[in-house]
Amino acid sequence: MLYLTFLLCFLCSILMTPIVKKIALKIGATDKPNQRKVHHKIMPRLGGLAIYISFLLGIIILQPSSSYHAAIVVGGVIILVTGILDDIFELSAKVKFIMQIGAALVVVFWGGVQVQFINLPFNGYLEFGDLSIPITILWIVGVTNAINLIDGLDGLAAGVSAIALITITGMAVVMGNAYVVAMGVILIASTTGFLKYNFYPAKIFMGDSGALFLGYMISVLALLGFKNITIISFVVPIIILGVPISDTLFAIIRRLYNKNPLSAPDKSHLHHCILKLGYTHRETVLLIYAMSAMFGLAAFIFTMTTVWGSIIFITILLLAIEIFVENIGLVNKNYRPLLRIMGMLKTERNR
Repeated sequence: MLYLTFLLCFLCSILMTPIVKKIALKIGATDKPNQRKVHHKIMPRLGGLAIYISFLLGIIILQPSSSYHAAIVVGGVIILVTGILDDIFELSAKVKFIMQIGAALVVVFWGGVQVQFINLPFNGYLEFGDLSIPITILWIVGVTNAINLIDGLDGLAAGVSAIALITITGMAVVMGNAYVVAMGVILIASTTGFLKYNFYPAKIFMGDSGALFLGYMISVLALLGFKNITIISFVVPIIILGVPISDTLFAIIRRLYNKNPLSAPDKSHLHHCILKLGYTHRETVLLIYAMSAMFGLAAFIFTMTTVWGSIIFITILLLAIEIFVENIGLVNKNYRPLLRIMGMLKTERNR
């Protein structure tokens, strides 16, 4: 039944996307080019509606069962409506943020989804206590926006989301979490079907309706999928979402470093920096896909390491990310603290 559902959702997404494209053009849900955008012509968005319709079909067929399910679906509707309204009317950041918090509150208080503690090395754990609710809300809203922020090139957010969902679903299979497997399969099929029209050169954008919905679903499924991992559990979904989380984190650092408002848009995200290195649009997207897949593989490896192995693994991963960030100028071309230290050490060794 799982394979049949995947096929039906995939086909539904392929069939619905052209219809949604016509609707988007008719109601004015379009993305106009500007100095920050890579595209040079008016593009229909609202592609998230096609993904959601396919997702609904999968829910009806498989009927995944969980105590969290109703709250997750209702939260998803809130996020989808927010995205659709933004695709049509371009809502303010404040309104979108309030709606995102509303969706997260539904999942946390009605669904009971909470990050209550984090496992630490050497059989320890850190209880979040009263902070568990704000931390969970921060995670859901943060990941939702992280997926939205990387939606800057044709097929980028959809592909990165699909890779993250494949990793989450794969690990859920290993851990026997049937609900996350079912939801993951439905979302993978719906997203990859949409990619037929969204990959470069795109015929339609997913818009906020797609990016916010996928970000929301990924954030929630990641929390449900890794509750029982015994070694630094919360690190696993963070590794899986390494690309969007890193891009968002360094966007914040970049704006603080350059003394710009945190809400100020710029053209220095990961995909912009790689494009500046001379890669084509398609090559940049494929390169970021590869990075996402590497983070997914890293998450699998991380769950199988010993305590010391996991600590060493995380340290190497963080150093590799920092060196990469400094090399491509993700924060600022003058932001190179680690590379400067490495250069000084090399100079000292050569004396």
